[in-house]
Amino acid sequence: MTMETTSRGTAVLATLAAAVVGLSACGAPDSEDGAAGGGGGQASESGGAGATPPKAGETPPALDFTTRTVDGNDFAGAELQGKPVVLWFWAPWCTVCRGEAEGVMKAAERHTDDVKFIGVAGRGEVDDMKKFVDDTETDGMTHIVDDDGSIWSGFEVTGQPAFSFLRADGTFHTVSGTLSDADLDGYIADDLTG
Repeated sequence: MTMETTSRGTAVLATLAAAVVGLSACGAPDSEDGAAGGGGGQASESGGAGATPPKAGETPPALDFTTRTVDGNDFAGAELQGKPVVLWFWAPWCTVCRGEAEGVMKAAERHTDDVKFIGVAGRGEVDDMKKFVDDTETDGMTHIVDDDGSIWSGFEVTGQPAFSFLRADGTFHTVSGTLSDADLDGYIADDLTG
């Protein structure tokens, strides 16, 4: 075996390994910094613009959007103003998101009297988003389409899965990665209902 063949083989193996790691994390391979998002139970928190309440009567910047649901109905972010909301950011091809869908739906059912749950689907085609909702049986909650990533960006989300806990005062706390049922309930209690 020549040195050139060994180097080429090593390069191919390194490329394949990187691709497997990127896909298994269900991250955001094309985010600005190139970093993959959360997955596999690792959660990281964001605290930036969402920590400052908007002035009275103003729509928080993160809620200044209009879109549609995966079913084609119009939806405005301002509809969420003044309410505690959990936003679940997912992509239709994300296996980690698919795996946590049942837990998210159960949390939505547990907290139905206190908190609204909204799925924010991005990085895919609407037909694939509809199929994801049908396959995961999460049609009991509203799912909105983020065609251009602006909603994700407004909530400081860089990869999926992620959760943003939107307080009634318009501030939010974003957590990237998968959350256990206990962690999800804990964030709801600490950020939204406590």
